[in-house]
Amino acid sequence: MTGFFSFFYPAGRPSVKTFFALTSSLLFLLNSVLATESFCRIHPTQKPYVIERVTYFPIPTSKGYVEEGIASWYGPDFHGRPTSNGERYDMFHMTAAHKTLPMNTVLLVQNIDNKREVVVRINDRGPFVRGRVIDLSYKAAKQLDMVGKGTARVRIVAMARETALAQNGKGPGLPDLRHGEFYIQIGSFSRRQNAINLQKRFTNAGHTTIIQKYFGPGKTFYRVQLYAGKELDKARRAEKALLRHGYTGAFVVAR
Repeated sequence: MTGFFSFFYPAGRPSVKTFFALTSSLLFLLNSVLATESFCRIHPTQKPYVIERVTYFPIPTSKGYVEEGIASWYGPDFHGRPTSNGERYDMFHMTAAHKTLPMNTVLLVQNIDNKREVVVRINDRGPFVRGRVIDLSYKAAKQLDMVGKGTARVRIVAMARETALAQNGKGPGLPDLRHGEFYIQIGSFSRRQNAINLQKRFTNAGHTTIIQKYFGPGKTFYRVQLYAGKELDKARRAEKALLRHGYTGAFVVAR
């Protein structure tokens, strides 16, 4: 420890007061770096990757992300193995794998059938089984009462740091995910004209679309999003229709 602090204080070991001040500053700096989108965008886990000839494109931010689908879980066979972000998988921790969400995204996961809920952190990629949206740790799956069955219908929502979720004595409350303002992202381009061309294709067919400008590291992206109404079920049906018609990167976002 003396060697560590000698870098900052060549004259000798700092006082207790200075030690805590320095520690607080370092923790604040670390949290700031990890929380920034720039960290997520340049991290290797944010690069496109290919599994069984399918290319997956991690999204730059989890803001507004909601999803419904089938969850599975993985346990002893993977315990202790490296995860996609370099951590060791621990089946007794509250973690999960997702194909495209940024690493360290915190998710609220609800078992739709029994209403049980857990909070997990994304630290791995997967599952790569058709129709499955998330792979949970053994501990998370056990709390959702899905270990025996192996899978469960779930609803997941990305939790913002600032969001204060309601407490009802049974763990974190679940926001009303079925109603709101829903859009489907159908494309993201570095050239504005490409985004405009895609937008025109849908507006000419009578659909309401918007283009959102997103500032990446040294580059600007233009996201084309299709308005999908105020009901999640309706947005989900539209998302599936788009996927069937070749828009493989389509996903629902909430505002």
